[in-house]
Amino acid sequence: MTAELGHFALILALCVALVQMVVPMVGAHRRWSNWMAVGDMAAAVQFVLVSLSFAALMWAFITSDFSLRIVTANSHSAKPMLYKVTGTWGNHEGSLLLWVLILALFGAMVSWFGQALPAALKARTLAVQAAVAVAFMLFMLLTSNPFDRLEIIPLDGNDLNPLLQDPGLAFHPPFLYLGYVGLSITFSFAVAALIEGRVDAAWARWVRPWALLAWVMLTIGIALGSWWAYYELGWGGWWFWDPVENASFMPWLLAAALLHSAIVVEKRDTLKSWTILLAILAFSFSLIGTFIVRSGVITSVHAFASDPTRGVFILLILAIAIGGSLTLYALRADRMRSPNAFATVSRESALVLNNVLLAVSTVVVFLGTMWPLIAEALTGEKVSVGPPFFNITFTPFMVALAMLLPLGAIMPWKRARLGRSMQPLWGMLALSVALGALVWSLQTGGRMLAPIGATLAAWIILGAIADLAQKAGGWRAKPSIAWARLSGLPRAEWGKAVAHSGLAILIFGASALTAWELEDIRTINPGESVELGGYTFTLDRVEQVRGPNYFSDMAFVEVTRGGEYVATLNPEKRLYPVQNFPTTEAGISSGALRDLYVSIGDQQPDGSWAMWTWVKPFANWIWAGCIIMSLGGFLSLSDRRFRVGVAKSRSSVAVPAE
Repeated sequence: MTAELGHFALILALCVALVQMVVPMVGAHRRWSNWMAVGDMAAAVQFVLVSLSFAALMWAFITSDFSLRIVTANSHSAKPMLYKVTGTWGNHEGSLLLWVLILALFGAMVSWFGQALPAALKARTLAVQAAVAVAFMLFMLLTSNPFDRLEIIPLDGNDLNPLLQDPGLAFHPPFLYLGYVGLSITFSFAVAALIEGRVDAAWARWVRPWALLAWVMLTIGIALGSWWAYYELGWGGWWFWDPVENASFMPWLLAAALLHSAIVVEKRDTLKSWTILLAILAFSFSLIGTFIVRSGVITSVHAFASDPTRGVFILLILAIAIGGSLTLYALRADRMRSPNAFATVSRESALVLNNVLLAVSTVVVFLGTMWPLIAEALTGEKVSVGPPFFNITFTPFMVALAMLLPLGAIMPWKRARLGRSMQPLWGMLALSVALGALVWSLQTGGRMLAPIGATLAAWIILGAIADLAQKAGGWRAKPSIAWARLSGLPRAEWGKAVAHSGLAILIFGASALTAWELEDIRTINPGESVELGGYTFTLDRVEQVRGPNYFSDMAFVEVTRGGEYVATLNPEKRLYPVQNFPTTEAGISSGALRDLYVSIGDQQPDGSWAMWTWVKPFANWIWAGCIIMSLGGFLSLSDRRFRVGVAKSRSSVAVPAE
């Protein structure tokens, strides 16, 4: 009965979404306030109904209701409770319901917290958001019903994919979807603005916090996925340019560009057309990511094994959402030109260049991801595009972006002088280069990757410090005056400095790890040792242990340095008997400056074990950088300007209805 209630609630939610899609839009066109007000009530009701549907599905997983096809295919009575709960979204149908739940949540949040929004803009935004929800609910009910019953109820289920039975990946999808789907609101704002024909500083101020929230959630989601791949897959890497990794990375890049472009619209009332396009493209790439994950056209450890025919439905959604919004953009964008001009050397120009670098980087990743599919369709031959391509083509744009950040942040609006803007940064640049030279002189090899990473990281962090110092009145300002000015800075300024510093830490961690990691692969007998990077890894023994729903060969590897005990690592080779699926659990000793990383393979005929050993310098700096970037985003979101009514804009551009 619970499943039927969930199914019925989902159907009712679809009906409410249809009302929300039509009535507020008509009301906004006719200027009927009572019709526009329907959008607020419908958004809240839709969220409640979808929440009930999702709760019903989760209850089916918790209680192991194997009469549901989805529970039988993705759960088991012996599975730990955490993974029974998270198994709700560890499959195609359940994750799609989570997607719709978050869509409804963001629509409801606009209804709850958008009291200061112009009534017509709010009504149109809620209507567009509902249209996206209608498309996905139809997709789910027609092709991917999570409440589909089985005629014959089995005694037990097939278990969840063992790779997903991990805390890191358990919480990875919700954060990722909060980012993916969060961009739907910026998309809805953009389409609503195009329909209304009005884009101004007030609109940008409303869009920025939603774009920032989506970007922060994407950052957390991507970091969780990277962390999971690092310790769960046992391959020693943290990023492989997998198609599904790229599917989340592309919207992240465009969301970052959207954030910076919206700043220009808010502060200078220009770049309106470009900002609207970025809002459309960011969510469009989220939809493309959905197609990549769910269509069955690619094979990935992250992808849902799904019927390729569902990809046709997703392509239809893509065609309507992307094609329709871009067509509307083509009709309206040329009428949103701003009369405000800016010099070639200015903060506006720096932000435009920032946007170009991020957008071109996205195109590079997109082409590398889709080229194997395109080549196979055109020639019939299978080709692969691996990490070397992405590293060579993507890295230069990120280096250029890192070089630009401090200068762009410190430049004045409208018109700047390059020499004057660089004046507070020359000392920081000298310190950064000196640090890079020191790193180069201390390293044992001649690779330039780590010194370049250290230079760029120091340049970004010291540049952020210089920017704050300028806002405090300069290095010679009295401490009391400097403190008063810094205390009065908007939190968004502090958030910007923290987020940029997080990016710097990530850059250094990635470059240092890539340049300096040490690796050893061999077969080893119990009692034998491996010397690597000054550490001695001794395989003491391998024991068979039993988990709640798996069997494991657990190794005990003692690590010493200079004869002193460091750690005991316990890499595992697990077997989940329900699916007869093996997984590798790495043994890791984490530290601020290095990780000691060991994974084991199968036992050899002679009784030895395959063992991979790594010493990974600064590995945790990668995820620390992501955490700091997220904290910077949350700090900016707490800015009072994002929590109170929108200030009256200086100017706006109205477009006559066509």
